[in-house]
Amino acid sequence: MRPKRGRIAAVGLVAGGAIVLAGCGAANEGSSAGGASSAPSSNVSGTISGAGASSQQAAMQAWIAGFTGANPDATVNYDPVGSGGGRTQFVEGGTAFAGSDAYLKDQQLEQARTRCGGAVVEVPNYVSPIAVVYKLDGVSNLNLAPATIAGIFDRKITTWNAPEIAADNPGVTLPATPITPVNRSDESGTTENFTEYLHAAAPQAWPHEPDGNWPVQGGEAAQGTSGVIGAVSGGNGTIGYADASQAGQLGKVNVKVGDDYVGPTPEAAAKILEESQRVEGQGDSSFAFELNRTTTEAGTYPIVLVSYLIACPQYSDAAQANLVKSFLTYVVSADGQQAAAQAAGSAPLSDTLRQQITPVIDGIRASG
Repeated sequence: MRPKRGRIAAVGLVAGGAIVLAGCGAANEGSSAGGASSAPSSNVSGTISGAGASSQQAAMQAWIAGFTGANPDATVNYDPVGSGGGRTQFVEGGTAFAGSDAYLKDQQLEQARTRCGGAVVEVPNYVSPIAVVYKLDGVSNLNLAPATIAGIFDRKITTWNAPEIAADNPGVTLPATPITPVNRSDESGTTENFTEYLHAAAPQAWPHEPDGNWPVQGGEAAQGTSGVIGAVSGGNGTIGYADASQAGQLGKVNVKVGDDYVGPTPEAAAKILEESQRVEGQGDSSFAFELNRTTTEAGTYPIVLVSYLIACPQYSDAAQANLVKSFLTYVVSADGQQAAAQAAGSAPLSDTLRQQITPVIDGIRASG
């Protein structure tokens, strides 16, 4: 029996009785995919499997539904095993593509190049603002500078009427309520991106290196995005960090950028890539970015998670090469990005960036 089209495979679940291995040339909770835009028919067929970041899961459901709906002879499976697991499976040749909240580095980059004939495709496909969420009775709008955020989460600023918070919010009556920071208890890309922001934007107030594991002892810890949202929602004076699409009725901090305070909107999050530089040494087919967390550009929100699709520029099988190319083309298209925005609240890629990365995807082909 063929695997169900459009399926997001569960961890450890083998679709259709066998894992589909992809031969390459040289060698936080999901939602429904309702409202997904359909991909144009590209007359492709066959099956490809991918694995990786759970942050992309809801968006991936929308992409797979739209793509396979327009291409009924194609099957795409995705296992949201996590970024690290996805990268490992890809470089070892177990999947046709990977989704990752971090670009390939060091040994894994070399392994991927060996697998893929000397180069690797890395394109951003999912940009999501990470909101600093809070619940504080009587305060519906809150501005915070990077050093203030760092001081709160490093447990150095402990009450809501602290002078640092008051300085960011002139004229606002702030209660003496104790601050309860909530962090992730599990290793996560959200934590890694949040601590990377704190390290870059407030180095004096945040003495910790970026890490997927929370580095500060004490406070309250919760499992996954839903756990953080639940813990913040259940208290008063609580503050945490989570995918903005999951914030619900919680307050969302406006973060100081230059002389302004910017909220975590999809539009503001998407601008970060325009303010950032490509990573050197990754190769012409890689669009991995060193995010400019210290930008002062108006209207740019710097606390974001950027996920990538990782693939080979060439595959040993022509049908598989065409299927990978067609699927990635839909994912980064205007329709594909809109489908993800509707399903997952992500920030669509800009037309400028799309024009840059589309030729790389168009170049995916069969080897030999």
